[in-house]
Formats: sequence, structure tokens, C-alpha cells
Amino acid sequence: MTIMSAVLSPPVAVSPLKPSSIKGATTEAPWVRRTLIGVALVFLTLFLFVPLIAVFVEALKKGWDVYLAAIVEEDALSAIKLTLLTAAIAVPLNLVFGVAAAWAIAKFDFRGKNLLLTLIDLPFSVSPVIAGLIYVLVFGLQGWLGQWLQDHDLKIIFAVPGIVIATIFITFPFIARELVPLMQAQGTEQEEAARVLGASGWQIFRRVTLPNIKWALLYGVILCNARAMGEFGAVSVVSGHIRGQTNTMPLHIEILYNEYQFAAAFAVASLLAGLALVTLALKYIVERRVAAQKKQAIEGVPA
Repeated sequence: MTIMSAVLSPPVAVSPLKPSSIKGATTEAPWVRRTLIGVALVFLTLFLFVPLIAVFVEALKKGWDVYLAAIVEEDALSAIKLTLLTAAIAVPLNLVFGVAAAWAIAKFDFRGKNLLLTLIDLPFSVSPVIAGLIYVLVFGLQGWLGQWLQDHDLKIIFAVPGIVIATIFITFPFIARELVPLMQAQGTEQEEAARVLGASGWQIFRRVTLPNIKWALLYGVILCNARAMGEFGAVSVVSGHIRGQTNTMPLHIEILYNEYQFAAAFAVASLLAGLALVTLALKYIVERRVAAQKKQAIEGVPA
């Protein structure tokens, strides 16, 4: 009888939790949040804002005349031109590689797929100095291809081609690593539907795939360009530090600083700092678009 009454008795109503109790169970105390935010702000102030402000203060310490003279000086202009040239070559090549690698990894299954993913991450795990040394051992005068290059009057190390190659190696993961997760989340349904409807491979890429990855692609290009212009380690090894010929902006800053030309060094450094600020602003804007695009790919909701 007891069992039957328990079975036939109406269920006991459970009162829902109040929103305030749910909030208190899933968030920390106010003092914990304020402490963590304060620690983060102190850290950012000491290691980001203060050095950044110091660059511009030191650059303008002796006035605008000295600042402008340091930037328009012949060696500085040569370093700026070489930096822009290197980025103009490395970024488009990495764009092509990144899109091709992401397309292959996200849209196809093939033997060696995991190996390709590992190789894409290689520049993140190898020191830039070691990467530069590898190219010296391959293309240098005493390297594997050194004698052949000399016989054909070709020069890679201590010349612009070596700087470009080292920069490409250091920066090639950025675009691919931004595209792979997004393209994997999007799947292959849209491409397959376009193929069934008779679209060619180029039409599928231009009208289906590219619009779906445009913000992630732009995000990767921004990061790749910033790293290409600011790279120091690998470029330092392969450049030879030939003033006015193979010095990029970071290398030119190092030379000026070592020669105690502090105002000129900080003046050129302020250009890279300005590039960093522009990159952060663009990164923030595009990052929101990328997040919305990933949300659309995963949940199928409008971005």
C-alpha cells in the first residue's frame, strides 16, 4: 500500500532557483573580480603602456626636427623600404599558402594530414635565430648550395632574398592557423551543394568559400604583416647587417641604439610602435567579425 501510494502520489513541485542564487553560484565574489582586474591593469601598465609611452617620449625628446631628420635619413629610408618590400612579398605568398593549406586540411582527408598540421606549427616551436642559421647552413658560402649559388652568381644569404625567405618561414603559420578552425567548423556541405549544381572549382572557391572566410583571412593577414615588419631574430642572422642595404627597421634600430644615437633609434622605433597600435585596432575590429563568423558556422545563427 505504501508503494502504491508513493507511485500514485503527485510529484512534489520543486521551486525554481532565483536568478540571484544562480548568479552567486556561478560568479566569484566582487572583491575577487576587482582584485584580478586590478592585477591585470597593473601588469598591462608596467609591461605594455609604460614602455609604449616611453618610446614616443624618447623619440620626441629632442624635438620634431631631430625626429623627422632621423626618419628621413638615408639609411632609415632604406630600412623602411626594405621592410615594406619584405612584407609585400612575404604576406601575399603566405596568403596563398595559408588558403591552400587550410583548404586541404579542412575539406579533404588524406595521408599525412596531421604531419602537415605539425609542420605548419613548426615556426612557433623553433627559435627564429635557429631558423636563420638553418638558411645560412643551406644557402651560405660554406653551405650545401653555397658553391652552386656562387658558380651561378646568385646570392641569397646577406642579401634581400635571404631576408624574404627567413620572413616567409617565420610568418607562414599565421594565416593558415586562422583559417583551419573556421573552415573545419563550416564543413563541406555548401561546397558539395555548389558542386552538385554544376559550379567549377574556382567558382566554388570565389562564391562560396571565400565569402565565408574573408574576415578570418583578413585577420590572419593583419597578424602576418605585423610579424613580417617586426621580425628580428631570423632576419638578423641572414642579413649580414649591411648598412643601407640589408638592414630592416628592427636591425636599423639596433645599430642606432648600439651607436648611442638614442633619439634616432626611438624615432624609428616609434614607427613600429605606431604599426603595433594600428594592428591592435584592426585586430579588435576584425576579431569581432571572426567571432561572429565562427558562431554562425558552429550554431547556424546569423552573424
